[in-house]
Amino acid sequence: MDVIFEFVRALLNVHARPCFLAHKLMVARQSHFTTPYTNQYISLESEFGADNYHPLPVVLERGKGVHLFDVDGKQYLDFLSAYSAVNQGHCHPNIVRALIDQSQKLTLTSRAFYNDRLGEYSEYVAKLFGYDRVLPMNTGVEGGETAVKLARRWGYDVKGIEKDQARVLFAGGNFWGRTLAAVSSSTDPSSYHGFGPLMPGFGLVPYNDLLALETAVKDPNVCAFMVEPIQGEAGVIVPDCEYMREAHRICKSHDVLLIADEVQTGIGRTGSLLCSDGSEPEFACRPDIVVLGKALSGGILPVSAVLADDAIMLNIKPGEHGSTYGGNPLACRVASEALKVLLDEEMPQNAKRLGAVFRDSMESIQSESGVVSAVRGRGLLNAIEIQPREGKDAYDFCLMLMERGLLAKPTHNNTIRLAPPLCINDAQIAESVEIIRDCARLF
Repeated sequence: MDVIFEFVRALLNVHARPCFLAHKLMVARQSHFTTPYTNQYISLESEFGADNYHPLPVVLERGKGVHLFDVDGKQYLDFLSAYSAVNQGHCHPNIVRALIDQSQKLTLTSRAFYNDRLGEYSEYVAKLFGYDRVLPMNTGVEGGETAVKLARRWGYDVKGIEKDQARVLFAGGNFWGRTLAAVSSSTDPSSYHGFGPLMPGFGLVPYNDLLALETAVKDPNVCAFMVEPIQGEAGVIVPDCEYMREAHRICKSHDVLLIADEVQTGIGRTGSLLCSDGSEPEFACRPDIVVLGKALSGGILPVSAVLADDAIMLNIKPGEHGSTYGGNPLACRVASEALKVLLDEEMPQNAKRLGAVFRDSMESIQSESGVVSAVRGRGLLNAIEIQPREGKDAYDFCLMLMERGLLAKPTHNNTIRLAPPLCINDAQIAESVEIIRDCARLF
């Protein structure tokens, strides 16, 4: 009742800010799902943390494999995987063992010195993905920034673009982080509004529109086109199967680099090591630059990487780009083990097989009710569209899922992304399907 009273009082306050009213509305919707113990943690975060997220009202304290457990001991199927950062499953024992072992030897040297892990890690990653070199960073957005810097330098030194005239194109609907450069390429007002002036030299083309891309790359100052093979944050938007292959062909014919943002789609998530590898070989391509992150460390540490060949990578010289933590021995050891776990346990193959099973089941639910209006995805990166009913939307649907033991989060209005760890098994897929079916029936 106190929550309702505060909400009504906020409505009566003509000076209340819209964001304050929205926050109170969210709290009122969540109150049914929280316990006093949970509220202690939520209240602390609300009082002392920045108000830049709207989490579901669950407080998690441990995870194992595909499961998460809250502070009240309740178990959940994780169908977000920390936005595909936990592909290998929570706290995989091999990755944790590597973390503990390396942390007791050496964690950080900076790049002022060599360490005994970076060379081996670089060789392993470069050969695994088929590129000459790897540039290690920490976060996905740092990887994206690094790719843009590499492309600009290549544009000046190799393509011959006049000083400060290089342009990088991005696909509309993209999301690659929250830095000023990343939001400058965004088409989402909530990302860029109020943060100007925005980065110059960026341009946009519609996603999955090859004709628009071919027109845009005719500008001789364009040095690169950066694109997600599947747009995750936009709502798991899957382009035509030939899109990446043809985009690469168009870029190559106009001396433009193709940058594949595989931070979310890579590391086995869509059924192959890289999404741009393609589920069908005839549609595969080899981007000029690949950005990796998230599951590169199995969700243990922030680790990212940029892959490219010598002709692109070696245009940047010592002192022109770097990071104190980039390539640190702890991250190198953890990322190496995370990749080995992914391959040894055949997680990309599992994602491809069970992803098809999951989508078939979602399409069955779609045909049974009018709640699920669309199903799409590849591998274990999937999404459903929820048809709002009687004032309830996808957020309410996620609250129902949470109550029944499945964690997911809406993105962009009424899209729910469904992306479990790649170690999920048939029984757990079946369990998740029944939970979603039950919620669709009661929504």
